[in-house]
This record gives sequence, structure tokens and C-alpha cells, in this order.
Amino acid sequence: MARFVAISWRDLAVSFGPILLVSAAAIYLAVRLIQPAPPSTLTMSAGTKGSSFWNNAQQYKKILARNGITLNVLESQGSLDNLQKLEDPNSNVDVGFVQGGMSAAAAGVPGGASSGAADKRENLVSLGSVSYVPLAVFYRGAPLTRLSELKGKRLAISTEGSGTRALALAVLKANGIEPGGDTELLPLAGDAAADALTNGTIDAAFLTGDSAQPPTMGKLYRTPGIHFFDFTQADAYARRFPYLKVLELPMGAFDLAKNLPAHRIRLIAPTAELIARDGLHPALSDLLIEAAKEVHGRANLMQSANEFPAPLAHEFRISDDAERYYKSGKGFLYRTLPFWIASLADRVIVLLVPIIVVLIPGFRLVPGLYRWRVRSRIYKIYGALIAIEREAMTDPDTVQRDALIERLDDIEGKVNQMKMPLAYADQFYVLREHIGFVRQRLTLVQSAARDTQADSVQHTT
Repeated sequence: MARFVAISWRDLAVSFGPILLVSAAAIYLAVRLIQPAPPSTLTMSAGTKGSSFWNNAQQYKKILARNGITLNVLESQGSLDNLQKLEDPNSNVDVGFVQGGMSAAAAGVPGGASSGAADKRENLVSLGSVSYVPLAVFYRGAPLTRLSELKGKRLAISTEGSGTRALALAVLKANGIEPGGDTELLPLAGDAAADALTNGTIDAAFLTGDSAQPPTMGKLYRTPGIHFFDFTQADAYARRFPYLKVLELPMGAFDLAKNLPAHRIRLIAPTAELIARDGLHPALSDLLIEAAKEVHGRANLMQSANEFPAPLAHEFRISDDAERYYKSGKGFLYRTLPFWIASLADRVIVLLVPIIVVLIPGFRLVPGLYRWRVRSRIYKIYGALIAIEREAMTDPDTVQRDALIERLDDIEGKVNQMKMPLAYADQFYVLREHIGFVRQRLTLVQSAARDTQADSVQHTT
């Protein structure tokens, strides 16, 4: 007799098997693709202590600390040094301020482009421009209208590795002044350059935000006998060096009562970009841009409110995460939840999506697969019965009929040993009736054949 059970676990396992395998594959891929948790520590290369870059980095440090991120700020010589540290895989620097033109300067082509340098820096991305970095040139003596008039004088162009020095060398070269000539180019920066200019040790000083503080420049501007250079050829510089922008200081910008400056002053300025390694975690990218908005978004003499940060592509491509942020802002989770909770929820959702996408349709398919699995065993037996019945209709001889009956006995034996779910008991008993029907037909055919054979024998006798 067949054994009836509430459910066939074997058939259920076979039905579930493919779905579980697909689900396991989906979960595996999700785990491989899911972003790891953002690190709790970042390292930023800034500038010399007291410079604008250094001071800005200290503000970033306080802002990131609100979200539990520790920002280690490294002192550097400036933009060029920051770029070199970002390129060095052993430096452990994650992000840094880099002013425009540094890629070409690092490649040894001041003021120009270098495809080789661009290829070398494919692993670096920009999170956006964060500020202008005006080049302030202070000098002694009679008023000047062109930088070429500084030829043969003593010039402080900042230290090796600074963006100030790289930019100064580029614009001086465009004016026919290069290292090794009769012009003395001195590695003085910040307060040291300001003191040397004040006491007459040098004739001019080139200063920018990566090597000097705004108070230092303001002090020089107010020192008698020292002039603030007006770039009368600013438009020409901007055409020659694409990373430069022309800025203007209107009359009275520094002091309305004293009308300082007494006339409009034109400046040239690259933009400072927040450059990061390509593998920076998306959540940290958002936090850094948020910090940049808070630090650099206010209006000042050189920029209007909310002008920075901005996704201005120069020598480095804007990262995909930064582009997404500038278009749509932070994600919903990061807008509504604390940073670390949002980070955890974000990764959990990424893991759950493939499970839900695969398992929910899979669970809906399981009942159908289970029914097909149970019925397929019944249908297989029906196929064997039909084959026996067809052979029986071909008027087989005695030996063939006996063979068919043996095959039918074998089928009936297998059916009686089946483990069948109770829900399919009706189909099971119908199958047994059909087996009996085929057996009855074979028996009738066999009896008729015997009667015919007996009549034939009797007639012969």
C-alpha cells in the first residue's frame, strides 16, 4: 500500500532548490558590491600652519567631528606638495586642497598641459572647486604695470611644493623671467616674505592663500612704500592660462572711509579644488562637500554667497558621487537619520533588495513547482501505461502479452510503494483504477487468445 503523508519534503526541497541557489547567488553579489562602512578617520593635506588652506582645514575638522569622523590635518608646503602626497599610495592622504595649474606644474610644464600627467592622475577626482586663490604681488619702488619690469630684482616666490611658487614661476616665465637668470628668485613665503619686503631685503613678494594669511597681505597693503600690483594684462593671462580667472577689487573694498584701494585693482586667480582619491567612500564625499558649503559658501571680497563649492571641472574630473550630490543633494537616509545609522541602513537596504526581488517571486512559484513535481511522477506512470496499452492493441502473441503483464506488475509495485501527499490522494486512486483498467484489458485479450487457441485445438482433433 502507498504511504500518504501531509507533505512530501523531498518534492518540496527539489522545488525550493533552484530558488535558494538563485537567492544565494544574489546575496553573494550584493555582499561583494555593497559599500563597506565608511572609515571613521580621514587624512587631509592642507598647507603651512597659519595659511588660508590650513585654517580652512581646521574648520573642516570641527564640522566632520559632529558626525563622528576624525580628520587628521597634515602640514604641507602647499598645493603642489598636496598633489604629490595624493599621488603617493604610501602617503595615506585621502584628500587635499590643490589649486589650478598644479597638474602641469608637477609634470614640469609650468602653464601648459601634459597628457602624460593627466594619465598618471586618473585615480584622483575632484569634489568641486571651493574658492579662488588670488595671486597677490606686493613690491617696493615706483609703480609697475607689467611683471616683466621685475626682471633683475629680488623676488620672493614661496617655497618648493607650494602652489604660490608654481604659479609665480609660470607667470614670470611668460614675462621672460626664469630661474638661473639675473633675477634672484628666493624661497620665502608668508610672514618671512612680508618681513623681508618690509625691511627692504627683497623687491617683491608673490603670495597666495596656500602659503600666507589674509592678515599678512592686509598688513603689507597698509605699509608705506609697498604697492599692490594691478594686473592690467589680467585678461591676457586668463587667455594664456585657462585655469586662471580675472577678479576685480573695486575702489574702497578694503576701507570705504579711506577709499582703499583708491582705484580698481585687477587680480588673477586659479581656483582651489578639493581633490580626493578615487576610492573615497560616497558618504564621506557628501560630508566633505557639506563642510565645504559651510566653510566656503559665505560671501567675501572675492566671491558672492553660495558661489562655492561648485562642480567646475578643470584638470581633474568631478567624481560620480560629487556629481550626484550637486544634482540631488544627500540621500533621504542621510538627510533624516544620524550619519552612522544612515550608513548602516543604506548598506542593509542594498543587501535586502536582491533578496526581496528574488525571494518574493520565488515563494510565489514554489506551490506551482511543488504541484508540478508531484504530478510529474504520476504523469510519468501514465506514459508507461499508455505505452503498454498501445502494444496490447497490436495483437501480441502469448510471450509478448506475458511480458506486458510483467511490466504492468512492475509499475503497480512501484505505485504501491510511492509516498504521496494526501492532497493528491484522489489522483493516486484514479491512477490505480487506470492500472486496473489496463490489466483488465490485457487479461481479456489473454483469455480470448486462450479460448481461440482451445477452439483451434478442438477443431483439429
